Amino acid sequence: MFWTSYLLAVLALILAWPVPVLLSRAQWPARSPFTAMVLWQAIALAGGLSMIGAMLVYGLEPIGDTLIAGLKGLAGMVFNNEPTTALGFWHLFALSAAALLTAHLVFTLLLTYYKIERQRRRHRELLALLASPSADGPGTVVINHDSPVAYCLPGGARSVTVLSDGLMAALEPAELRAVLIHENAHLSQRHDLLLWAFAAWRQALPWFPTTRLAQTAVNSLIEMLADDVALRTESKGTLIKAIAIVSSGSASPGTLSAGSLAGGSGIIEGGSVSATGGADSPRTTASRVSRLLSPQPPLAKGLRTLVLVTSALLLAVPTALLIVPGLLG
Repeated sequence: MFWTSYLLAVLALILAWPVPVLLSRAQWPARSPFTAMVLWQAIALAGGLSMIGAMLVYGLEPIGDTLIAGLKGLAGMVFNNEPTTALGFWHLFALSAAALLTAHLVFTLLLTYYKIERQRRRHRELLALLASPSADGPGTVVINHDSPVAYCLPGGARSVTVLSDGLMAALEPAELRAVLIHENAHLSQRHDLLLWAFAAWRQALPWFPTTRLAQTAVNSLIEMLADDVALRTESKGTLIKAIAIVSSGSASPGTLSAGSLAGGSGIIEGGSVSATGGADSPRTTASRVSRLLSPQPPLAKGLRTLVLVTSALLLAVPTALLIVPGLLG
Protein backbone atom coordinates (compact mmCIF):
# COMPACT_ATOMS: atom_id res chain seq x y z
CA MET A 1 0.00 0.00 0.00
CA PHE A 2 2.84 2.40 0.85
CA TRP A 3 4.65 1.99 -2.46
CA THR A 4 1.37 1.89 -4.36
CA SER A 5 0.44 5.34 -3.09
CA TYR A 6 3.77 6.81 -4.18
CA LEU A 7 3.63 5.15 -7.59
CA LEU A 8 0.12 6.52 -8.13
CA ALA A 9 1.30 9.97 -7.02
CA VAL A 10 4.16 9.90 -9.53
CA LEU A 11 1.80 8.80 -12.29
CA ALA A 12 -0.63 11.58 -11.37
CA LEU A 13 2.14 14.19 -11.56
CA ILE A 14 3.35 12.93 -14.93
CA LEU A 15 -0.18 12.99 -16.37
CA ALA A 16 -0.90 16.40 -14.85
CA TRP A 17 1.99 18.27 -16.44
CA PRO A 18 4.64 16.92 -18.85
CA VAL A 19 2.48 14.47 -20.80
CA PRO A 20 -0.36 16.93 -21.67
CA VAL A 21 2.16 19.68 -22.48
CA LEU A 22 4.07 17.44 -24.86
CA LEU A 23 0.88 16.14 -26.48
CA SER A 24 -0.49 19.68 -26.95
CA ARG A 25 2.69 20.60 -28.83
CA ALA A 26 2.80 17.48 -30.99
CA GLN A 27 1.94 17.63 -34.69
CA TRP A 28 0.65 14.09 -35.17
CA PRO A 29 -2.85 14.56 -33.61
CA ALA A 30 -3.96 16.45 -36.73
CA ARG A 31 -3.07 13.36 -38.76
CA SER A 32 -5.19 11.02 -36.63
CA PRO A 33 -7.64 13.09 -34.57
CA PHE A 34 -9.67 10.10 -33.36
CA THR A 35 -6.59 8.40 -31.94
CA ALA A 36 -5.50 11.63 -30.29
CA MET A 37 -8.96 12.09 -28.80
CA VAL A 38 -8.82 8.64 -27.23
CA LEU A 39 -5.41 9.46 -25.74
CA TRP A 40 -6.63 12.77 -24.27
CA GLN A 41 -9.55 10.99 -22.61
CA ALA A 42 -7.24 8.33 -21.19
CA ILE A 43 -4.90 10.99 -19.80
CA ALA A 44 -7.75 12.82 -18.10
CA LEU A 45 -9.33 9.70 -16.60
CA ALA A 46 -6.07 8.08 -15.54
CA GLY A 47 -4.78 11.34 -14.09
CA GLY A 48 -7.86 11.85 -11.95
CA LEU A 49 -7.93 8.22 -10.85
CA SER A 50 -4.24 8.29 -9.93
CA MET A 51 -4.56 11.55 -8.03
CA ILE A 52 -7.49 10.40 -5.92
CA GLY A 53 -6.14 6.86 -5.61
CA ALA A 54 -2.77 8.02 -4.31
CA MET A 55 -4.35 10.00 -1.48
CA LEU A 56 -6.84 7.25 -0.70
CA VAL A 57 -4.26 4.46 -0.58
CA TYR A 58 -1.86 6.53 1.53
CA GLY A 59 -4.61 7.38 3.98
CA LEU A 60 -5.71 3.75 4.34
CA GLU A 61 -2.21 2.25 4.57
CA PRO A 62 -2.16 1.93 8.41
CA ILE A 63 -5.44 -0.01 8.57
CA GLY A 64 -5.25 -2.40 5.63
CA ASP A 65 -2.83 -4.25 3.37
CA THR A 66 -5.15 -3.73 0.39
CA LEU A 67 -7.58 -1.06 -0.69
CA ILE A 68 -10.59 -3.26 0.13
CA ALA A 69 -9.24 -4.10 3.58
CA GLY A 70 -8.50 -0.45 4.22
CA LEU A 71 -12.00 0.62 3.16
CA LYS A 72 -13.51 -2.03 5.45
CA GLY A 73 -11.42 -0.74 8.33
CA LEU A 74 -12.45 2.84 7.59
CA ALA A 75 -16.11 1.81 7.41
CA GLY A 76 -15.77 0.22 10.86
CA MET A 77 -14.38 3.48 12.23
CA VAL A 78 -17.16 5.55 10.69
CA PHE A 79 -20.18 3.33 11.35
CA ASN A 80 -19.13 1.25 14.38
CA ASN A 81 -17.30 3.94 16.32
CA GLU A 82 -14.09 1.93 16.28
CA PRO A 83 -10.96 3.80 17.46
CA THR A 84 -9.09 5.89 14.90
CA THR A 85 -5.76 5.94 16.72
CA ALA A 86 -4.12 3.94 13.92
CA LEU A 87 -4.57 6.90 11.58
CA GLY A 88 -2.14 9.76 11.96
CA PHE A 89 -2.73 13.37 11.02
CA TRP A 90 -1.41 13.05 7.48
CA HIS A 91 -3.44 9.88 6.86
CA LEU A 92 -6.63 11.66 7.92
CA PHE A 93 -5.63 14.65 5.81
CA ALA A 94 -5.08 12.43 2.75
CA LEU A 95 -8.44 10.69 3.22
CA SER A 96 -10.22 14.01 3.63
CA ALA A 97 -8.50 15.41 0.53
CA ALA A 98 -9.46 12.34 -1.52
CA ALA A 99 -13.09 12.60 -0.42
CA LEU A 100 -13.25 16.35 -1.05
CA LEU A 101 -11.61 16.10 -4.48
CA THR A 102 -13.93 13.29 -5.54
CA ALA A 103 -16.98 15.22 -4.38
CA HIS A 104 -15.69 18.37 -6.07
CA LEU A 105 -15.15 16.63 -9.41
CA VAL A 106 -18.56 14.91 -9.35
CA PHE A 107 -20.34 18.09 -8.24
CA THR A 108 -18.64 20.18 -10.94
CA LEU A 109 -19.52 17.59 -13.59
CA LEU A 110 -23.18 17.66 -12.58
CA LEU A 111 -23.26 21.45 -12.20
CA THR A 112 -21.74 21.92 -15.64
CA TYR A 113 -24.34 19.57 -17.11
CA TYR A 114 -27.13 21.49 -15.37
CA LYS A 115 -25.86 24.82 -16.72
CA ILE A 116 -25.55 23.42 -20.23
CA GLU A 117 -29.05 21.95 -20.18
CA ARG A 118 -30.51 25.19 -18.83
CA GLN A 119 -28.83 27.20 -21.59
CA ARG A 120 -29.97 24.74 -24.23
CA ARG A 121 -33.54 24.95 -22.99
CA ARG A 122 -33.48 28.74 -23.17
CA HIS A 123 -31.86 28.52 -26.59
CA ARG A 124 -34.57 26.22 -27.93
CA GLU A 125 -37.27 28.55 -26.60
CA LEU A 126 -35.69 31.47 -28.48
CA LEU A 127 -35.28 29.43 -31.64
CA ALA A 128 -38.96 28.51 -31.49
CA LEU A 129 -39.72 32.23 -31.69
CA LEU A 130 -36.96 33.43 -34.04
CA ALA A 131 -36.24 30.54 -36.40
CA SER A 132 -38.17 28.90 -39.20
CA PRO A 133 -37.80 25.36 -40.62
CA SER A 134 -35.30 24.96 -43.45
CA ALA A 135 -35.87 23.11 -46.68
CA ASP A 136 -32.37 21.64 -46.40
CA GLY A 137 -33.51 18.79 -44.21
CA PRO A 138 -35.24 17.81 -40.98
CA GLY A 139 -33.71 19.23 -37.82
CA THR A 140 -32.45 22.32 -39.63
CA VAL A 141 -33.77 25.82 -38.95
CA VAL A 142 -32.98 29.27 -40.32
CA ILE A 143 -32.61 32.53 -38.40
CA ASN A 144 -32.97 35.95 -39.95
CA HIS A 145 -29.47 37.39 -39.72
CA ASP A 146 -27.17 38.89 -42.32
CA SER A 147 -23.90 37.40 -41.04
CA PRO A 148 -22.97 33.85 -42.05
CA VAL A 149 -23.69 31.76 -38.96
CA ALA A 150 -23.85 27.99 -38.56
CA TYR A 151 -23.92 25.89 -35.42
CA CYS A 152 -25.78 22.97 -33.93
CA LEU A 153 -27.64 22.57 -30.68
CA PRO A 154 -27.34 19.02 -29.29
CA GLY A 155 -30.26 17.38 -27.57
CA GLY A 156 -30.87 13.86 -28.79
CA ALA A 157 -34.09 13.74 -30.77
CA ARG A 158 -34.43 17.51 -30.29
CA SER A 159 -31.06 18.33 -31.85
CA VAL A 160 -31.14 21.08 -34.43
CA THR A 161 -28.72 22.69 -36.85
CA VAL A 162 -29.07 26.46 -37.10
CA LEU A 163 -28.21 28.43 -40.22
CA SER A 164 -28.56 32.13 -40.95
CA ASP A 165 -30.00 33.81 -44.03
CA GLY A 166 -26.60 35.42 -44.57
CA LEU A 167 -24.88 32.05 -44.65
CA MET A 168 -27.30 30.54 -47.10
CA ALA A 169 -26.90 33.54 -49.40
CA ALA A 170 -23.10 33.40 -49.22
CA LEU A 171 -22.58 29.68 -49.84
CA GLU A 172 -22.86 27.66 -52.99
CA PRO A 173 -24.97 24.47 -52.74
CA ALA A 174 -21.91 22.23 -52.33
CA GLU A 175 -20.49 24.48 -49.62
CA LEU A 176 -23.78 24.47 -47.77
CA ARG A 177 -23.85 20.69 -47.92
CA ALA A 178 -20.34 20.61 -46.44
CA VAL A 179 -21.47 22.78 -43.53
CA LEU A 180 -24.55 20.65 -42.89
CA ILE A 181 -22.55 17.41 -43.03
CA HIS A 182 -20.01 18.92 -40.64
CA GLU A 183 -22.72 19.94 -38.19
CA ASN A 184 -24.49 16.59 -38.40
CA ALA A 185 -21.17 14.87 -37.66
CA HIS A 186 -20.96 16.83 -34.40
CA LEU A 187 -24.41 15.61 -33.47
CA SER A 188 -24.10 11.99 -34.58
CA GLN A 189 -20.70 11.53 -32.91
CA ARG A 190 -21.95 13.22 -29.73
CA HIS A 191 -19.09 15.67 -29.49
CA ASP A 192 -21.10 17.62 -26.94
CA LEU A 193 -20.45 14.88 -24.38
CA LEU A 194 -16.70 15.18 -24.85
CA LEU A 195 -16.84 18.93 -24.55
CA TRP A 196 -18.99 18.69 -21.44
CA ALA A 197 -16.51 16.38 -19.72
CA PHE A 198 -13.43 18.46 -20.54
CA ALA A 199 -15.21 21.72 -19.71
CA ALA A 200 -16.12 20.30 -16.31
CA TRP A 201 -12.54 19.13 -15.80
CA ARG A 202 -11.23 22.61 -16.49
CA GLN A 203 -13.79 24.28 -14.24
CA ALA A 204 -13.05 21.82 -11.44
CA LEU A 205 -9.27 22.30 -11.64
CA PRO A 206 -8.73 25.74 -13.17
CA TRP A 207 -5.31 26.07 -11.53
CA PHE A 208 -4.00 23.19 -13.68
CA PRO A 209 -2.71 24.66 -16.96
CA THR A 210 -3.16 21.22 -18.50
CA THR A 211 -6.93 21.41 -18.17
CA ARG A 212 -6.86 24.43 -20.49
CA LEU A 213 -4.53 22.63 -22.89
CA ALA A 214 -6.78 19.58 -22.92
CA GLN A 215 -9.95 21.57 -23.54
CA THR A 216 -8.32 23.55 -26.35
CA ALA A 217 -6.99 20.38 -27.96
CA VAL A 218 -10.35 18.61 -27.74
CA ASN A 219 -12.16 21.61 -29.26
CA SER A 220 -9.77 21.47 -32.20
CA LEU A 221 -9.92 17.69 -32.60
CA ILE A 222 -13.71 17.54 -32.81
CA GLU A 223 -13.64 20.11 -35.59
CA MET A 224 -11.11 18.00 -37.48
CA LEU A 225 -13.20 14.88 -36.97
CA ALA A 226 -16.25 16.65 -38.39
CA ASP A 227 -14.17 17.98 -41.28
CA ASP A 228 -13.10 14.43 -42.12
CA VAL A 229 -16.74 13.35 -42.33
CA ALA A 230 -17.51 16.25 -44.69
CA LEU A 231 -14.52 15.32 -46.87
CA ARG A 232 -16.03 11.91 -47.59
CA THR A 233 -18.48 13.53 -50.01
CA GLU A 234 -17.23 17.10 -50.59
CA SER A 235 -13.94 18.42 -51.95
CA LYS A 236 -11.26 20.10 -49.87
CA GLY A 237 -11.68 23.34 -51.79
CA THR A 238 -15.40 23.38 -51.05
CA LEU A 239 -14.85 22.79 -47.35
CA ILE A 240 -12.05 25.38 -47.09
CA LYS A 241 -14.25 28.04 -48.66
CA ALA A 242 -17.13 27.15 -46.34
CA ILE A 243 -14.83 27.38 -43.31
CA ALA A 244 -13.52 30.76 -44.44
CA ILE A 245 -17.00 32.19 -45.00
CA VAL A 246 -18.47 30.98 -41.72
CA SER A 247 -15.37 32.01 -39.78
CA SER A 248 -15.48 35.50 -41.25
CA GLY A 249 -19.03 35.80 -40.04
CA SER A 250 -18.25 34.59 -36.52
CA ALA A 251 -15.42 37.12 -36.28
CA SER A 252 -17.57 40.05 -37.36
CA PRO A 253 -18.85 42.51 -34.74
CA GLY A 254 -22.44 41.86 -33.81
CA THR A 255 -22.54 38.36 -35.22
CA LEU A 256 -25.34 36.25 -33.82
CA SER A 257 -23.83 33.11 -32.33
CA ALA A 258 -24.98 30.18 -30.27
CA GLY A 259 -23.76 31.88 -27.11
CA SER A 260 -25.28 35.30 -27.78
CA LEU A 261 -28.65 33.84 -28.75
CA ALA A 262 -28.76 31.66 -25.68
CA GLY A 263 -27.42 34.33 -23.37
CA GLY A 264 -24.29 32.31 -22.74
CA SER A 265 -20.77 32.52 -24.01
CA GLY A 266 -20.14 29.91 -26.62
CA ILE A 267 -19.78 26.23 -26.26
CA ILE A 268 -19.42 25.86 -22.48
CA GLU A 269 -22.12 28.19 -21.29
CA GLY A 270 -24.27 27.93 -24.38
CA GLY A 271 -23.90 24.20 -24.51
CA SER A 272 -23.81 24.01 -28.28
CA VAL A 273 -21.26 22.51 -30.59
CA SER A 274 -20.19 24.89 -33.28
CA ALA A 275 -19.25 23.77 -36.73
CA THR A 276 -17.10 26.13 -38.71
CA GLY A 277 -17.60 29.27 -36.71
CA GLY A 278 -19.39 29.58 -33.37
CA ALA A 279 -17.07 28.11 -30.76
CA ASP A 280 -14.19 27.78 -33.17
CA SER A 281 -11.27 30.01 -32.19
CA PRO A 282 -9.13 31.73 -34.84
CA ARG A 283 -6.28 29.40 -33.88
CA THR A 284 -8.45 26.33 -34.43
CA THR A 285 -9.70 27.70 -37.74
CA ALA A 286 -6.14 28.32 -38.89
CA SER A 287 -5.14 24.78 -37.89
CA ARG A 288 -8.08 23.30 -39.79
CA VAL A 289 -7.37 25.27 -42.96
CA SER A 290 -3.64 24.50 -42.78
CA ARG A 291 -4.46 20.82 -42.34
CA LEU A 292 -6.64 20.89 -45.44
CA LEU A 293 -4.21 22.92 -47.55
CA SER A 294 -1.19 20.81 -46.63
CA PRO A 295 -2.59 17.36 -45.93
CA GLN A 296 -0.38 14.86 -44.17
CA PRO A 297 -0.87 11.08 -44.37
CA PRO A 298 -2.62 9.47 -41.39
CA LEU A 299 -0.48 7.82 -38.78
CA ALA A 300 0.66 4.37 -39.74
CA LYS A 301 -1.55 1.60 -38.45
CA GLY A 302 1.21 0.38 -36.15
CA LEU A 303 1.60 3.82 -34.54
CA ARG A 304 -2.15 4.21 -34.11
CA THR A 305 -2.26 0.81 -32.45
CA LEU A 306 0.61 1.80 -30.17
CA VAL A 307 -1.20 4.97 -29.08
CA LEU A 308 -4.42 3.07 -28.43
CA VAL A 309 -2.57 0.41 -26.43
CA THR A 310 -0.85 3.17 -24.45
CA SER A 311 -4.25 4.72 -23.75
CA ALA A 312 -5.55 1.39 -22.48
CA LEU A 313 -2.49 0.95 -20.27
CA LEU A 314 -2.91 4.42 -18.82
CA LEU A 315 -6.30 3.33 -17.53
CA ALA A 316 -5.30 -0.22 -16.63
CA VAL A 317 -2.22 0.59 -14.54
CA PRO A 318 -3.83 2.78 -11.84
CA THR A 319 -6.88 0.52 -11.79
CA ALA A 320 -4.72 -2.56 -11.27
CA LEU A 321 -2.68 -0.86 -8.56
CA LEU A 322 -5.86 -0.05 -6.70
CA ILE A 323 -7.78 -3.30 -7.00
CA VAL A 324 -5.16 -6.07 -7.30
CA PRO A 325 -4.13 -7.09 -3.78
CA GLY A 326 -0.41 -7.12 -3.14
CA LEU A 327 0.49 -6.11 -6.69
CA LEU A 328 3.72 -4.52 -5.50
CA GLY A 329 4.33 -7.08 -2.84
